[in-house]
Amino acid sequence: MIVGKKMGKKEIAVLAKSPAAVKFLDAFFRGNPKFQAHFFKDPGLFLNYISGNPPSAIVSESSLLSTLSRRKAAYPFIAVLGAALTKADASVIRRNTAHYISPPYRDIDLAFRLDAAISEWKGMKKLGDEIRGLKAVVEFIQMILTTLNPNELLFKIVEKIADIIPVTRCSIIRLEKDCKSAFVVASYEDRCIRGIRLDLRKYPEIREALATKKPVLVRNVTKNPLMRDVKDIIGSLGIHSILVVPILFQSQIIGTLFLRTSRAGHSFSRDEIRSLHTIANAASQVLNNAFLLEQVEDERSRLEKLSITDYLTGLYNTRYFFHRLSEEFSRSQRYLLPISCIMLDLDNFKAINDLKGHKAGDTVLREFAGILKNNMRRSDLLARYGGDEFIVMLPHTGLEGALAEAERVLSQVKSHRFKGLENMPAMTTSIGIAIFPGDNISNHNDLVALADAALLQAKERGKNQIAVYGGQPGA
Repeated sequence: MIVGKKMGKKEIAVLAKSPAAVKFLDAFFRGNPKFQAHFFKDPGLFLNYISGNPPSAIVSESSLLSTLSRRKAAYPFIAVLGAALTKADASVIRRNTAHYISPPYRDIDLAFRLDAAISEWKGMKKLGDEIRGLKAVVEFIQMILTTLNPNELLFKIVEKIADIIPVTRCSIIRLEKDCKSAFVVASYEDRCIRGIRLDLRKYPEIREALATKKPVLVRNVTKNPLMRDVKDIIGSLGIHSILVVPILFQSQIIGTLFLRTSRAGHSFSRDEIRSLHTIANAASQVLNNAFLLEQVEDERSRLEKLSITDYLTGLYNTRYFFHRLSEEFSRSQRYLLPISCIMLDLDNFKAINDLKGHKAGDTVLREFAGILKNNMRRSDLLARYGGDEFIVMLPHTGLEGALAEAERVLSQVKSHRFKGLENMPAMTTSIGIAIFPGDNISNHNDLVALADAALLQAKERGKNQIAVYGGQPGA
């Protein structure tokens, strides 16, 4: 039996059998506009109901308390004592059940007990949430103090947050100096997700947090005016709520905690926001160090790449090529494996610079490098040797494999139409090949020198062809 209409009222689950108690409770809830009561006589049905429909409070006859076991501890609870003080009634009082009514039953007494029980329970729940939040902060600080690897620390933070708050996504974002872009430095979904760039023009919630230096909560992305321009995109991803918590170091925002949830039934509570804000403040020094290390590592990687890369073509430079060739040649000598070296250049390239200018020549070199790169195997090492000369190392490759690769490049270059050279003859390339084991090759420098000599042979024979050192037939 259900008494009252829902209309936002507090739902009360009632377990009562005795006619006097049922009569009183039925009249009370019918006349009280604050509550909607669900009546049960069978304890089994009662327990099934509250498992799927958590009530605002439970009202139960004391004689039926034994069937509730520990369930009553999970909700505000009011006991209804019988006309005579039974053992069950005495047990209720002995266990300090704070709220109960006894005959003669009075409306004012039950109304007071319900309000008091619900208010006290809310207070205890809030206190419990605060204690759990403080415990989480303590655990975070302990984790920060004991984790030495900054990248591991960043991941542990988002992983821990995702453990205590039901989110779909949780990330830490590092803000770039221009405040126009940011990078994901940790995401609990995958330890390896790092370095993803975010265009902040597409994230109004992050921009708002940066502008106000305060947490930004979007409870419903489809209804919040802040998300007007991106709500269709975000809505299609199933995202319902978003929380952005800025991370400040010396009054400057260095990043944010970025949380999203797709659970329509869960939005971020004040306690969760306060705990996350505390975590961000407590961790700001360490996070700043982690961010700085991340930037240093990125810069170091960039510089390392620049140190081995040709500025014009993006291919490896000769310094790196000879370092790798030396290693591979030693391995070939040790295990008697073949290794090939191909040297190439563009025929009549000087005419392009003379007629079209060096800018046009640079464009042609970049296109030539692209052709070479697209025709190389993953195991090959391609580098710019200097000017319009390029060099390729082919590990574990003899004459047949080297010729096949050279012929492929020869054909591709001849059929390619280079930009800006529409009124000039088609470009061609000359190719020289040297193979180890072979005559006069005792080290990696010999291999390169003989490939260069073979290239000169191809030029002298008329260009647009392949020459192999040692007299093997070219193409």
